[in-house]
Amino acid sequence: MSSRAILSPAGNPRDARTNWPQPHTGRSIPAPVPFRFPARIAEDTVPLHHAELFYLQKQIQAQTPMVIVMEDGERIEGCIEWYDRNTLKVRGQAKTLVYKAAIKYMYKVGDPGR
Repeated sequence: MSSRAILSPAGNPRDARTNWPQPHTGRSIPAPVPFRFPARIAEDTVPLHHAELFYLQKQIQAQTPMVIVMEDGERIEGCIEWYDRNTLKVRGQAKTLVYKAAIKYMYKVGDPGR
């Protein structure tokens, strides 16, 4: 790169800042729209999310037999093998992938009062 590209015609570097091409004034450039990740968790629910992850991890490590009651009343029995943000994999009579949004509640097999 030659020094002529950086310096103004007068040779003064301070004048080079003022010789930059100016943007077109007839057309305005819209400001960029802020982007948010759609799966981002609201900041006020983070402690609840950590409690859920801790509970699931504890049940996976202990291989606790669980009963998962779905929104439509169906019951799925088995041990939780793994989980991710939206699903649980349950190993019972068959291996089942369950959406967390479809779960009404879950409890351990043999819990008193169930």
